[in-house]
Amino acid sequence: MDNSVSLDLMEFIEKNILPRYSEFDKAHNMEHVTRVVRRSLEIARKLGADLNMAYTVAAYHDLGLSGPRAVHHITSGKILIADARLKRWFSQEQMKIMKEAVEDHRASASHAPRSIYGKIVAEADRDLEPEKVFRRTVQFGLSNYAEMDKEQQWRRFCEHMENKYSQNGYIKLWISGSPNEQSLRVIRKTIEDKRMLREVFDRIYDEEKTI
Repeated sequence: MDNSVSLDLMEFIEKNILPRYSEFDKAHNMEHVTRVVRRSLEIARKLGADLNMAYTVAAYHDLGLSGPRAVHHITSGKILIADARLKRWFSQEQMKIMKEAVEDHRASASHAPRSIYGKIVAEADRDLEPEKVFRRTVQFGLSNYAEMDKEQQWRRFCEHMENKYSQNGYIKLWISGSPNEQSLRVIRKTIEDKRMLREVFDRIYDEEKTI
């Protein structure tokens, strides 16, 4: 297994694909896709997966944000499979696998990714560092529900934490022993301690309101 990405593939994606992320929101910008690409390659190397495929899946995974967010993973897959330029590096079967991997990356997906490449990008796309998770949730509430007062924001924050990150939440990790496993345990421990969770919320809310 080659331990590096094809240079001409990398040049194509860096020139034609990654810059499209500059059009998206702060949570899905160039910094985000660069991190997902880097983490995907780290995981792919550990698992012995095809680096060109893992790299390409990561690069295309959020391109569908150019359309409705709710179906962005499906749109991203369509963008990848329709890009005839990729046939220079990949077979038809590889293209199909990569399309499905992009479709399967979404945190709320009801089924396990259909291939190792879907699992890789899903894992790489999860940044479960606890402080970032809590802060992103507060920031989203302030940006999208500006009419809510602090107590309403707190209730929205708790509901999101419970629905997504709790023991019964919809987020799933597909690669055993990943750094995200430990981070998710910390998040869940905080969710279970409502006093601790409130302290975290109050601190971040006050910091964000003064920015």
